[in-house]
Amino acid sequence: MAVKLEDYFRTTYDEKPLLRLPVVGRCLIAGATRMLEKHKASTEVDEKLQARREVLRREFEAKRKSMRQHRDELRLKEEKLKESLKNFDIFLKENDAKRSRGAQKAEKERQVVLQKEREIERLKIECTALDRRRQKLQSRVQRNHLYCNFLEQALKMTTFEEVRELLSRFETLLVTRDQLRQRESEVQEKADGHRGALQRLTERQNRLLLQQNNLLSQLQSQLDHTRSEALRWESKWNLIQSTAAAETLLLGQIKMVTFNLYQMTGGEVGKGQGVAIDDTEEQLHRKQGEIVNDAQPLDIRLD
Repeated sequence: MAVKLEDYFRTTYDEKPLLRLPVVGRCLIAGATRMLEKHKASTEVDEKLQARREVLRREFEAKRKSMRQHRDELRLKEEKLKESLKNFDIFLKENDAKRSRGAQKAEKERQVVLQKEREIERLKIECTALDRRRQKLQSRVQRNHLYCNFLEQALKMTTFEEVRELLSRFETLLVTRDQLRQRESEVQEKADGHRGALQRLTERQNRLLLQQNNLLSQLQSQLDHTRSEALRWESKWNLIQSTAAAETLLLGQIKMVTFNLYQMTGGEVGKGQGVAIDDTEEQLHRKQGEIVNDAQPLDIRLD
């Protein structure tokens, strides 16, 4: 009997599973269609359980009636055996054996009855569990009924004819949204990479510009120093030129005065024993020698 019941439940729940709708999106579960299917499946399970319970009850009653009849028959046989014991001592052992066999058979039947009773208790527990499951499914259907109403209201505001088409469209939009988010993420990553490269390039250019500015400042400082040195040397050169001009003028005056003195004192100029006009030192040497020889003071005037 237990094997038949397990075959029944295996056939009911394995070969005919509840209809499941495809998962739509990440948040929504199948709506009105799935709830109707669940309600229909729950109703079918209730009907099949009720029918199976009735069949089990009838089989149990029939088996119990048969066992009662068999027990009565055994009781009659036992009474007949007791009467036979009084009259037939010869068949004592045979009757004891029959009684032992009958007791064993009765014990087996009693064990079968106990097993059936345990099976019935187990089936009651399973029925209780199935009832709890049915109640949970009904409560879930009631909770999800608002989604059915929502989908029906949303379907009226669209051009779709069935909820399944609306859910398929919604699933397509979810997939498109995920793809767009993925593309946005990829574009953002590329933009971040380009932004980082631009920042690195900008920092490099800023460093180069800073180096060039520092070099320019150094060159400007060197230029200013060079200019100041050039101005200093230019002023010195002007001073040297002005000093040289004054000294040249003084030298020319000295030469003119010396030449005039040389001529006034009778010095000869020209070839032979004469002295060149611009040889001032020779003129002075000769006049110095004449002064030493004459030892007379000269009246020299510088005009």
